[in-house]
Amino acid sequence: METVIIILAILAGVIGIAGSILPGLPGTPFSWIGLLLLYIWGPEEMQLKTLIIWGVVVLIVSVVDYVVPMYFTKVTGGSRYAERGAMAGLIIGIIFTPIGMILGSFLGAFLSEMYWGKKGAADALKAAFGSFLGFITGTGLKTIVAVLIMWKIIVFAF
Repeated sequence: METVIIILAILAGVIGIAGSILPGLPGTPFSWIGLLLLYIWGPEEMQLKTLIIWGVVVLIVSVVDYVVPMYFTKVTGGSRYAERGAMAGLIIGIIFTPIGMILGSFLGAFLSEMYWGKKGAADALKAAFGSFLGFITGTGLKTIVAVLIMWKIIVFAF
């Protein structure tokens, strides 16, 4: 039974790291579920405080991931069109991972801002850069947290 729990926890950690980068998968919550499995059934005793602290970190990072891209887009003069275009470009860019995701996000924001936002190339470029910066910041934070939780999963599993 212990081996199955360890495998499931590690699998949750791996899905968490992948979900931090790929849209549509809740990355850091999956990682936290791996910790939860080890807290309940793991071979090594984990303190409840550890589980709660990582849960709060996951909650904060999840909220920040939604707020930061909007903030950066608005600061650079972008609209909702840039945000939506960045997400659409990211999803299309998954085919050419990882470069496609990065370029897709940037180009999606740029083209959306020009077409639907009716902005000139310079303003659209500025908004696309803000949207891209917000995306990279949010993704970076999620990935860092997911990797740190994976490290904790490995420590508590063995």
